Amino acid sequence: MLARLRQVARELGLPFGERKMTFNSRLAQELGKWAEDQSRGDAFHHAVFLAYFQSGENIALPSVLLQICRAVGLDPAAAQVVLDQRSHREAVDRDWQRSRQMGITAVPTFVLDGQRLVGAQSYSALEEMVSSAGVMRRG
Repeated sequence: MLARLRQVARELGLPFGERKMTFNSRLAQELGKWAEDQSRGDAFHHAVFLAYFQSGENIALPSVLLQICRAVGLDPAAAQVVLDQRSHREAVDRDWQRSRQMGITAVPTFVLDGQRLVGAQSYSALEEMVSSAGVMRRG
C-alpha cells in the first residue's frame, strides 16, 4: 500500500517521506474542526498533511499538534483546551457517520453531482469531474 502511495505522490508531485509508522489522526481531526472555526482550517490541514506524510511525525501526540497550531498561527493554549475537553469530538463523529452513509471508505474521496473519485487524483481528473457536473470555469 505504501509503495502505491509513494508512486501516486511522485506522479502528482506531492510530498511523501519515508514514513515507518501509521498514527491515529483522531485528535488531529478534532483540532482540524476547531481550526476551521478559527478560519485557519486550510493552513492547519495542510500542515498536518506535511507533518504526517512528508516528515513522518506522530500526529497522535498532542505536543506535535500544538506545535503545528503554533506554526499556523493558532493559539496553542486554546488548542490545548480543545484537546482536554474534546470539544469537537461530536463534530468529527458526525463527519464519520455521514461518510459511512455515503459509502465512503477511502480518503480522499471526491463526490459531486452523483459522481465519485477515490484516492489522490490528477488535476485533469478533478477538472473533468467538475466540468462534467456543469460547473463553469471562472475567468
